[in-house]
Amino acid sequence: MKHPSNRAFFEYWDSKRGDAPAPDRSEFDPDAVRELLGDIFVLAFEVADGFPFRVAGTRVCALLGRDAKGHSFPGLFASGSRAEITDILTIVGEESQPAIAGITARAADGTPAPLELLLLPFSARSHAPLSLTGLLAPFDSPVGPMTDFTLTSWRYLTPRPKPRAVRRWSAVRGFMVYEGLR
Repeated sequence: MKHPSNRAFFEYWDSKRGDAPAPDRSEFDPDAVRELLGDIFVLAFEVADGFPFRVAGTRVCALLGRDAKGHSFPGLFASGSRAEITDILTIVGEESQPAIAGITARAADGTPAPLELLLLPFSARSHAPLSLTGLLAPFDSPVGPMTDFTLTSWRYLTPRPKPRAVRRWSAVRGFMVYEGLR
């Protein structure tokens, strides 16, 4: 991760997940990430509807030049990147696998603008729709609304495993057994 906002949001997400693959959405406290809220969004995990925005921060809406709520996330991307971003979103949501992506968008004046996208899953809850969150951060000050988002790179993140306690047993003289505890 290159952008400091993405690193901070990932650390917060990782601290909230505990031993689970992903944290529950109800565990997030907006005050804890107050300075990042403008760049954060939440997507509904509805493949048929194009992963619509449920919530989008003010800076995300400013990047898009409109209120993002209800709009398709893959719809932001140029046609050559839509299938790839849809696949990435599906893996993030179904497999609880965080992802980071480099994106290039076209600014209002036609110049390319580099951005970094972080996608993080929420744990599935019974009787609640599946969703995921993310942070979209530009590296430069954007010039007007961005269009034609294109994926330039991406990778899936493996959160560090939580440390485990180890207990040592002496079963037979000269033979040691180490049992991992959680």
